[in-house]
Amino acid sequence: MLGLLRRFALDLTPVRRARHFRLLLIGEVISQLGTQAALVALPYQIYTVSHSAALVGLLGVFELVPMIAVSLVGGAFLDRHDRRPILILAQLGLIGFLGALVALTLLFHHPPVLAVLALGGLIAGCGSLDQVARNAITPALLGPELLRAGLALAYALQQAASIIGPGLGGLAIGAVGVSGVYIADAVSCVAVLLAACALPAQPPALGSAAEEHPPVRTAIADGLSFVRRTRALAASFLIDINAMTFGMPRALFAVLSLTVYHAGASGTGALYAAIAVGGTVSVLTSAWVGHIRRVGWMVIICVLVWGLTILGAGVVRSLWPAAVLLAAAGWADGISAVGRQTIAQTLTPEHMRGRMSAIYSVVVAGGPRLGDLESGLVAGAVGALNSVLVGGAACVLGVGAVMLVYPELAGYDADAAMTVVAESSTA
Repeated sequence: MLGLLRRFALDLTPVRRARHFRLLLIGEVISQLGTQAALVALPYQIYTVSHSAALVGLLGVFELVPMIAVSLVGGAFLDRHDRRPILILAQLGLIGFLGALVALTLLFHHPPVLAVLALGGLIAGCGSLDQVARNAITPALLGPELLRAGLALAYALQQAASIIGPGLGGLAIGAVGVSGVYIADAVSCVAVLLAACALPAQPPALGSAAEEHPPVRTAIADGLSFVRRTRALAASFLIDINAMTFGMPRALFAVLSLTVYHAGASGTGALYAAIAVGGTVSVLTSAWVGHIRRVGWMVIICVLVWGLTILGAGVVRSLWPAAVLLAAAGWADGISAVGRQTIAQTLTPEHMRGRMSAIYSVVVAGGPRLGDLESGLVAGAVGALNSVLVGGAACVLGVGAVMLVYPELAGYDADAAMTVVAESSTA
Protein backbone atom coordinates (compact mmCIF):
# COMPACT_ATOMS: atom_id res chain seq x y z
CA MET A 1 0.00 0.00 0.00
CA LEU A 2 2.81 2.42 0.87
CA GLY A 3 4.47 1.73 -2.48
CA LEU A 4 1.18 2.44 -4.28
CA LEU A 5 0.78 5.74 -2.46
CA ARG A 6 4.33 6.75 -3.39
CA ARG A 7 3.60 5.93 -6.99
CA PHE A 8 0.66 8.36 -7.06
CA ALA A 9 1.78 11.01 -4.54
CA LEU A 10 3.36 14.23 -5.76
CA ASP A 11 7.18 14.16 -5.72
CA LEU A 12 8.60 16.96 -3.51
CA THR A 13 12.24 16.20 -4.30
CA PRO A 14 12.68 19.27 -6.56
CA VAL A 15 11.76 21.60 -3.69
CA ARG A 16 14.23 19.95 -1.34
CA ARG A 17 17.14 19.75 -3.77
CA ALA A 18 16.83 22.89 -5.94
CA ARG A 19 16.94 26.04 -3.78
CA HIS A 20 16.51 28.59 -6.58
CA PHE A 21 13.61 26.63 -8.05
CA ARG A 22 12.03 26.65 -4.60
CA LEU A 23 12.34 30.44 -4.30
CA LEU A 24 10.82 31.05 -7.72
CA LEU A 25 8.05 28.54 -7.05
CA ILE A 26 7.04 30.25 -3.80
CA GLY A 27 6.91 33.60 -5.56
CA GLU A 28 4.87 32.12 -8.39
CA VAL A 29 2.28 30.63 -6.03
CA ILE A 30 1.76 33.96 -4.25
CA SER A 31 1.53 35.80 -7.56
CA GLN A 32 -0.92 33.26 -8.95
CA LEU A 33 -3.33 33.92 -6.09
CA GLY A 34 -3.58 37.55 -7.18
CA THR A 35 -3.68 36.72 -10.87
CA GLN A 36 -6.51 34.23 -10.52
CA ALA A 37 -8.54 36.67 -8.43
CA ALA A 38 -8.08 39.31 -11.13
CA LEU A 39 -9.23 36.81 -13.78
CA VAL A 40 -12.62 36.88 -12.06
CA ALA A 41 -12.65 40.65 -11.55
CA LEU A 42 -11.93 41.71 -15.15
CA PRO A 43 -14.80 39.91 -16.95
CA TYR A 44 -17.11 40.59 -14.00
CA GLN A 45 -16.38 44.32 -14.22
CA ILE A 46 -16.84 44.41 -17.99
CA TYR A 47 -20.17 42.55 -17.82
CA THR A 48 -21.60 44.62 -14.97
CA VAL A 49 -20.69 47.84 -16.82
CA SER A 50 -21.75 46.77 -20.33
CA HIS A 51 -24.23 43.88 -19.80
CA SER A 52 -22.77 42.35 -22.98
CA ALA A 53 -21.43 38.79 -23.26
CA ALA A 54 -19.83 39.75 -26.57
CA LEU A 55 -17.76 42.49 -24.93
CA VAL A 56 -16.63 40.04 -22.25
CA GLY A 57 -15.50 37.72 -25.04
CA LEU A 58 -13.75 40.65 -26.73
CA LEU A 59 -11.42 40.83 -23.73
CA GLY A 60 -9.75 37.73 -25.16
CA VAL A 61 -8.86 39.56 -28.38
CA PHE A 62 -7.43 42.55 -26.50
CA GLU A 63 -5.32 40.16 -24.42
CA LEU A 64 -4.24 37.86 -27.24
CA VAL A 65 -2.58 40.42 -29.54
CA PRO A 66 -0.04 41.78 -26.99
CA MET A 67 0.50 38.28 -25.63
CA ILE A 68 1.57 36.96 -29.02
CA ALA A 69 3.78 39.96 -29.81
CA VAL A 70 5.44 40.11 -26.39
CA SER A 71 5.91 36.34 -26.14
CA LEU A 72 7.55 35.88 -29.54
CA VAL A 73 9.84 38.91 -29.26
CA GLY A 74 10.57 38.15 -25.61
CA GLY A 75 11.41 34.54 -26.42
CA ALA A 76 13.97 35.65 -29.00
CA PHE A 77 15.59 37.98 -26.46
CA LEU A 78 15.62 35.25 -23.82
CA ASP A 79 17.79 33.11 -26.11
CA ARG A 80 20.45 35.83 -26.37
CA HIS A 81 20.37 37.77 -23.06
CA ASP A 82 20.36 37.09 -19.34
CA ARG A 83 16.86 35.84 -18.52
CA ARG A 84 16.70 37.19 -14.96
CA PRO A 85 16.38 40.94 -15.84
CA ILE A 86 13.62 40.12 -18.32
CA LEU A 87 11.68 38.36 -15.56
CA ILE A 88 12.16 41.41 -13.34
CA LEU A 89 10.96 43.73 -16.11
CA ALA A 90 7.80 41.67 -16.53
CA GLN A 91 6.93 42.08 -12.83
CA LEU A 92 7.47 45.83 -12.94
CA GLY A 93 5.18 46.07 -15.97
CA LEU A 94 2.47 44.06 -14.24
CA ILE A 95 2.60 46.27 -11.14
CA GLY A 96 2.47 49.46 -13.22
CA PHE A 97 -0.47 48.49 -15.44
CA LEU A 98 -2.45 47.04 -12.53
CA GLY A 99 -1.93 50.36 -10.76
CA ALA A 100 -3.37 52.16 -13.79
CA LEU A 101 -6.40 49.84 -13.75
CA VAL A 102 -6.94 50.60 -10.06
CA ALA A 103 -6.82 54.34 -10.75
CA LEU A 104 -9.30 54.02 -13.64
CA THR A 105 -11.72 52.00 -11.53
CA LEU A 106 -11.58 54.43 -8.60
CA LEU A 107 -11.92 57.56 -10.77
CA PHE A 108 -15.00 56.40 -12.70
CA HIS A 109 -18.13 54.77 -11.32
CA HIS A 110 -18.60 53.20 -14.76
CA PRO A 111 -15.12 53.21 -16.34
CA PRO A 112 -14.92 53.20 -20.15
CA VAL A 113 -15.04 49.58 -21.28
CA LEU A 114 -12.49 50.25 -24.02
CA ALA A 115 -9.97 51.50 -21.47
CA VAL A 116 -10.53 48.45 -19.25
CA LEU A 117 -10.06 46.17 -22.27
CA ALA A 118 -6.84 47.97 -23.29
CA LEU A 119 -5.33 47.72 -19.80
CA GLY A 120 -6.39 44.08 -19.61
CA GLY A 121 -4.42 43.50 -22.81
CA LEU A 122 -1.30 45.23 -21.50
CA ILE A 123 -1.47 43.23 -18.28
CA ALA A 124 -1.83 40.03 -20.30
CA GLY A 125 1.25 40.97 -22.35
CA CYS A 126 3.38 41.45 -19.24
CA GLY A 127 2.00 38.25 -17.75
CA SER A 128 2.96 36.41 -20.91
CA LEU A 129 6.52 37.73 -20.73
CA ASP A 130 6.65 36.59 -17.10
CA GLN A 131 5.50 33.10 -18.07
CA VAL A 132 7.95 32.82 -20.96
CA ALA A 133 10.88 33.88 -18.80
CA ARG A 134 10.02 31.47 -15.99
CA ASN A 135 9.55 28.58 -18.41
CA ALA A 136 12.95 29.29 -19.96
CA ILE A 137 14.66 29.51 -16.57
CA THR A 138 13.07 26.46 -14.92
CA PRO A 139 14.93 23.62 -16.74
CA ALA A 140 18.32 25.09 -15.77
CA LEU A 141 17.21 25.32 -12.13
CA LEU A 142 16.07 21.69 -12.06
CA GLY A 143 18.31 19.67 -14.37
CA PRO A 144 17.09 16.67 -16.43
CA GLU A 145 16.71 14.32 -13.46
CA LEU A 146 14.25 16.61 -11.64
CA LEU A 147 12.50 18.10 -14.66
CA ARG A 148 9.33 16.01 -14.85
CA ALA A 149 8.79 16.04 -11.10
CA GLY A 150 9.44 19.78 -10.92
CA LEU A 151 7.02 20.55 -13.75
CA ALA A 152 4.31 18.46 -12.10
CA LEU A 153 4.90 20.14 -8.73
CA ALA A 154 4.82 23.64 -10.23
CA TYR A 155 1.60 22.88 -12.06
CA ALA A 156 0.05 21.39 -8.91
CA LEU A 157 0.74 24.48 -6.84
CA GLN A 158 -0.40 26.72 -9.67
CA GLN A 159 -3.68 24.84 -9.77
CA ALA A 160 -4.01 25.04 -5.98
CA ALA A 161 -3.67 28.81 -6.27
CA SER A 162 -6.26 28.66 -9.04
CA ILE A 163 -8.72 27.14 -6.57
CA ILE A 164 -8.17 29.69 -3.83
CA GLY A 165 -7.70 32.73 -6.08
CA PRO A 166 -11.08 32.76 -7.90
CA GLY A 167 -12.94 31.99 -4.69
CA LEU A 168 -11.18 34.84 -2.91
CA GLY A 169 -11.74 37.03 -5.95
CA GLY A 170 -15.47 36.41 -5.91
CA LEU A 171 -15.67 37.18 -2.18
CA ALA A 172 -13.37 40.19 -2.46
CA ILE A 173 -15.46 41.78 -5.23
CA GLY A 174 -18.40 41.89 -2.84
CA ALA A 175 -16.27 43.09 0.08
CA VAL A 176 -13.81 45.63 -1.40
CA GLY A 177 -14.82 45.89 -5.07
CA VAL A 178 -12.85 45.08 -8.18
CA SER A 179 -10.31 47.79 -7.38
CA GLY A 180 -9.36 45.93 -4.20
CA VAL A 181 -8.79 42.76 -6.22
CA TYR A 182 -6.53 44.63 -8.63
CA ILE A 183 -4.51 46.08 -5.74
CA ALA A 184 -4.05 42.59 -4.28
CA ASP A 185 -2.84 41.32 -7.66
CA ALA A 186 -0.26 44.12 -7.91
CA VAL A 187 1.02 43.38 -4.40
CA SER A 188 1.28 39.66 -5.17
CA CYS A 189 3.60 40.40 -8.11
CA VAL A 190 6.18 41.65 -5.61
CA ALA A 191 6.71 38.02 -4.52
CA VAL A 192 8.03 36.98 -7.96
CA LEU A 193 9.99 40.24 -8.19
CA LEU A 194 11.84 39.42 -4.96
CA ALA A 195 12.40 35.80 -6.03
CA ALA A 196 13.81 36.94 -9.38
CA CYS A 197 16.19 39.37 -7.68
CA ALA A 198 17.49 36.50 -5.52
CA LEU A 199 18.30 34.28 -8.52
CA PRO A 200 21.81 34.11 -9.97
CA ALA A 201 22.37 35.27 -13.54
CA GLN A 202 20.51 33.13 -16.07
CA PRO A 203 22.43 33.51 -19.36
CA PRO A 204 21.35 31.60 -22.48
CA ALA A 205 23.12 28.43 -23.52
CA LEU A 206 26.58 28.69 -25.04
CA GLY A 207 27.29 27.43 -28.51
CA SER A 208 27.10 28.63 -32.07
CA ALA A 209 23.31 28.81 -32.16
CA ALA A 210 23.28 31.10 -29.12
CA GLU A 211 26.30 33.20 -30.16
CA GLU A 212 25.30 34.06 -33.72
CA HIS A 213 22.45 36.33 -32.58
CA PRO A 214 20.46 36.52 -35.81
CA PRO A 215 18.00 39.40 -36.19
CA VAL A 216 14.97 39.10 -33.93
CA ARG A 217 12.66 38.44 -36.87
CA THR A 218 14.92 35.62 -38.06
CA ALA A 219 15.18 34.19 -34.55
CA ILE A 220 11.39 34.13 -34.21
CA ALA A 221 11.06 32.48 -37.62
CA ASP A 222 13.63 29.86 -36.59
CA GLY A 223 11.64 29.09 -33.44
CA LEU A 224 8.38 28.70 -35.38
CA SER A 225 10.17 26.54 -37.96
CA PHE A 226 11.55 24.32 -35.19
CA VAL A 227 8.07 23.73 -33.80
CA ARG A 228 6.66 23.01 -37.27
CA ARG A 229 9.41 20.44 -37.97
CA THR A 230 9.03 18.76 -34.57
CA ARG A 231 5.67 17.25 -35.34
CA ALA A 232 4.89 15.68 -31.96
CA LEU A 233 5.54 19.07 -30.36
CA ALA A 234 3.41 20.87 -32.96
CA ALA A 235 0.59 18.38 -32.40
CA SER A 236 0.70 18.91 -28.63
CA PHE A 237 0.27 22.64 -29.24
CA LEU A 238 -2.56 22.18 -31.73
CA ILE A 239 -4.54 19.78 -29.56
CA ASP A 240 -4.35 22.25 -26.68
CA ILE A 241 -5.43 25.17 -28.90
CA ASN A 242 -8.37 23.03 -30.02
CA ALA A 243 -9.37 22.26 -26.43
CA MET A 244 -9.09 25.84 -25.20
CA THR A 245 -10.62 27.57 -28.24
CA PHE A 246 -13.74 25.43 -28.39
CA GLY A 247 -13.93 23.91 -24.91
CA MET A 248 -12.98 26.74 -22.53
CA PRO A 249 -16.16 28.70 -21.67
CA ARG A 250 -14.64 30.82 -18.89
CA ALA A 251 -15.80 34.09 -20.53
CA LEU A 252 -19.34 32.88 -19.86
CA PHE A 253 -18.87 32.05 -16.18
CA ALA A 254 -20.03 35.48 -15.03
CA VAL A 255 -22.92 35.39 -17.53
CA LEU A 256 -23.98 31.90 -16.46
CA SER A 257 -23.71 32.69 -12.77
CA LEU A 258 -25.67 35.93 -13.01
CA THR A 259 -28.34 34.98 -15.56
CA VAL A 260 -28.74 31.17 -15.46
CA TYR A 261 -27.66 29.96 -12.00
CA HIS A 262 -28.50 33.23 -10.19
CA ALA A 263 -25.47 32.77 -7.92
CA GLY A 264 -23.83 36.21 -8.22
CA ALA A 265 -20.12 36.90 -7.84
CA SER A 266 -19.59 33.92 -5.52
CA GLY A 267 -21.01 31.58 -8.16
CA THR A 268 -18.66 33.08 -10.73
CA GLY A 269 -15.72 32.35 -8.46
CA ALA A 270 -17.00 28.81 -7.86
CA LEU A 271 -17.05 28.06 -11.59
CA TYR A 272 -13.49 29.30 -12.04
CA ALA A 273 -12.38 27.36 -8.97
CA ALA A 274 -14.07 24.13 -10.09
CA ILE A 275 -11.69 23.63 -13.02
CA ALA A 276 -8.74 24.36 -10.75
CA VAL A 277 -9.99 21.86 -8.14
CA GLY A 278 -9.91 19.09 -10.70
CA GLY A 279 -6.52 20.23 -11.97
CA THR A 280 -5.07 20.22 -8.48
CA VAL A 281 -6.37 16.73 -7.70
CA SER A 282 -4.84 15.46 -10.92
CA VAL A 283 -1.37 16.81 -10.34
CA LEU A 284 -1.28 16.11 -6.60
CA THR A 285 -1.63 12.44 -7.57
CA SER A 286 0.42 12.71 -10.76
CA ALA A 287 3.54 10.75 -9.81
CA TRP A 288 2.25 7.92 -12.01
CA VAL A 289 2.63 10.19 -15.05
CA GLY A 290 6.40 9.86 -14.68
CA HIS A 291 6.03 6.13 -15.40
CA ILE A 292 4.02 6.60 -18.59
CA ARG A 293 5.98 6.13 -21.81
CA ARG A 294 3.17 6.88 -24.27
CA VAL A 295 2.61 10.39 -23.05
CA GLY A 296 1.13 11.41 -26.41
CA TRP A 297 -1.72 8.93 -26.06
CA MET A 298 -2.29 10.15 -22.52
CA VAL A 299 -2.67 13.72 -23.80
CA ILE A 300 -5.10 12.63 -26.52
CA ILE A 301 -7.33 10.74 -24.07
CA CYS A 302 -7.31 13.61 -21.58
CA VAL A 303 -8.36 16.18 -24.18
CA LEU A 304 -11.21 13.89 -25.22
CA VAL A 305 -12.36 13.71 -21.60
CA TRP A 306 -12.10 17.51 -21.38
CA GLY A 307 -14.35 18.00 -24.42
CA LEU A 308 -16.95 15.49 -23.24
CA THR A 309 -17.24 16.98 -19.76
CA ILE A 310 -17.52 20.53 -21.15
CA LEU A 311 -20.27 19.26 -23.45
CA GLY A 312 -22.02 17.87 -20.39
CA ALA A 313 -21.73 21.23 -18.62
CA GLY A 314 -23.70 22.74 -21.50
CA VAL A 315 -26.60 20.39 -20.73
CA VAL A 316 -27.11 20.97 -16.99
CA ARG A 317 -29.09 23.94 -15.70
CA SER A 318 -27.82 24.47 -12.13
CA LEU A 319 -24.56 25.59 -10.52
CA TRP A 320 -23.28 22.55 -8.65
CA PRO A 321 -23.73 19.88 -11.36
CA ALA A 322 -21.94 22.27 -13.73
CA ALA A 323 -19.16 22.75 -11.16
CA VAL A 324 -18.70 18.97 -10.80
CA LEU A 325 -18.39 18.56 -14.56
CA LEU A 326 -15.94 21.45 -14.75
CA ALA A 327 -13.89 19.83 -11.97
CA ALA A 328 -13.73 16.61 -14.02
CA ALA A 329 -12.62 18.67 -17.00
CA GLY A 330 -9.94 20.29 -14.84
CA TRP A 331 -8.66 16.86 -13.80
CA ALA A 332 -8.21 15.87 -17.44
CA ASP A 333 -6.58 19.19 -18.28
CA GLY A 334 -4.13 18.85 -15.38
CA ILE A 335 -2.87 15.47 -16.60
CA SER A 336 -2.77 16.75 -20.16
CA ALA A 337 -0.75 19.81 -19.11
CA VAL A 338 1.94 17.71 -17.41
CA GLY A 339 2.15 15.55 -20.51
CA ARG A 340 2.36 18.52 -22.87
CA GLN A 341 5.05 20.18 -20.77
CA THR A 342 7.04 16.95 -20.81
CA ILE A 343 6.81 16.78 -24.60
CA ALA A 344 7.83 20.43 -24.98
CA GLN A 345 10.77 20.38 -22.58
CA THR A 346 12.21 17.06 -23.74
CA LEU A 347 12.07 17.81 -27.47
CA THR A 348 13.61 21.29 -27.24
CA PRO A 349 17.40 21.91 -27.30
CA GLU A 350 18.72 24.38 -24.73
CA HIS A 351 19.58 27.12 -27.23
CA MET A 352 15.95 27.14 -28.47
CA ARG A 353 14.36 27.09 -25.05
CA GLY A 354 13.43 30.76 -24.86
CA ARG A 355 11.69 30.74 -28.24
CA MET A 356 9.96 27.43 -27.56
CA SER A 357 8.81 28.75 -24.18
CA ALA A 358 7.43 31.81 -25.97
CA ILE A 359 5.41 29.70 -28.39
CA TYR A 360 4.29 27.42 -25.56
CA SER A 361 3.16 30.46 -23.58
CA VAL A 362 1.23 31.83 -26.56
CA VAL A 363 -0.53 28.48 -26.92
CA VAL A 364 -1.30 27.96 -23.23
CA ALA A 365 -2.41 31.52 -22.51
CA GLY A 366 -3.66 32.39 -25.99
CA GLY A 367 -5.96 29.39 -26.42
CA PRO A 368 -8.30 30.43 -23.59
CA ARG A 369 -8.41 33.97 -25.02
CA LEU A 370 -9.55 32.58 -28.35
CA GLY A 371 -12.04 30.56 -26.32
CA ASP A 372 -13.28 33.78 -24.71
CA LEU A 373 -13.95 35.24 -28.15
CA GLU A 374 -15.52 32.06 -29.55
CA SER A 375 -17.78 31.42 -26.57
CA GLY A 376 -18.80 35.08 -26.28
CA LEU A 377 -19.73 35.38 -29.96
CA VAL A 378 -21.59 32.07 -30.03
CA ALA A 379 -23.38 32.95 -26.80
CA GLY A 380 -24.54 36.20 -28.38
CA ALA A 381 -26.10 34.17 -31.19
CA VAL A 382 -27.52 31.06 -29.48
CA GLY A 383 -27.28 31.69 -25.72
CA ALA A 384 -24.68 30.93 -23.07
CA LEU A 385 -25.58 27.29 -22.35
CA ASN A 386 -25.82 26.38 -26.02
CA SER A 387 -22.42 28.01 -26.56
CA VAL A 388 -20.89 25.68 -23.96
CA LEU A 389 -22.58 22.66 -25.56
CA VAL A 390 -21.43 23.52 -29.09
CA GLY A 391 -17.86 24.21 -27.89
CA GLY A 392 -17.54 20.84 -26.16
CA ALA A 393 -18.73 18.98 -29.26
CA ALA A 394 -16.33 20.93 -31.49
CA CYS A 395 -13.44 20.07 -29.15
CA VAL A 396 -14.11 16.33 -29.46
CA LEU A 397 -14.21 16.56 -33.26
CA GLY A 398 -10.98 18.57 -33.24
CA VAL A 399 -9.12 15.81 -31.37
CA GLY A 400 -9.92 13.41 -34.18
CA ALA A 401 -8.62 15.88 -36.74
CA VAL A 402 -5.30 16.34 -34.91
CA MET A 403 -4.81 12.58 -34.62
CA LEU A 404 -5.34 12.13 -38.36
CA VAL A 405 -2.93 14.88 -39.38
CA TYR A 406 -0.28 14.29 -36.69
CA PRO A 407 0.12 10.57 -35.88
CA GLU A 408 3.51 11.49 -34.32
CA LEU A 409 1.72 12.65 -31.16
CA ALA A 410 0.42 9.15 -30.42
CA GLY A 411 3.90 7.77 -31.14
CA TYR A 412 5.81 10.02 -28.71
CA ASP A 413 7.99 7.98 -26.29
CA ALA A 414 8.82 9.90 -23.11
CA ASP A 415 11.58 7.53 -21.94
CA ALA A 416 13.45 7.80 -25.24
CA ALA A 417 13.10 11.59 -25.25
CA MET A 418 14.40 11.91 -21.66
CA THR A 419 17.44 9.81 -22.58
CA VAL A 420 18.27 12.29 -25.33
CA VAL A 421 17.91 15.21 -22.88
CA ALA A 422 20.24 13.57 -20.36
CA GLU A 423 22.87 12.85 -23.02
CA SER A 424 22.75 16.40 -24.41
CA SER A 425 23.11 17.93 -20.94
CA THR A 426 26.31 15.97 -20.28
CA ALA A 427 27.79 16.54 -23.74
